[in-house]
Amino acid sequence: MTLAVEVLRVLADPTRLQLAGLMLDEEQSVSQLAARLDKPVPGVSQHLAKMRMARLVTTRKVGTSVLYRIGNGHVRQLVVDAIGHVEHLLDQVPAHHRPAEQPA
Repeated sequence: MTLAVEVLRVLADPTRLQLAGLMLDEEQSVSQLAARLDKPVPGVSQHLAKMRMARLVTTRKVGTSVLYRIGNGHVRQLVVDAIGHVEHLLDQVPAHHRPAEQPA
């Protein structure tokens, strides 16, 4: 239980949960993630280091860049479920239950 609580504690930070959400479908570098969040690279790097220590993300080095991604399907599902639950709290028909829009 203690380890499960620690995993949830790491994800309980708004920036780290946003980072996890951005990495659900693709791996990204620190600079890409920082730009998408409009936050300084050093701060994002510190958040990613905490996520890596909690084994929520993994890395892959490509040249001089380090790419981050969600660690596994369980972490991905945890993030998706947390975001989906909040969508249910905020909207009668949450975005993940709406039909996909057709391209024009």
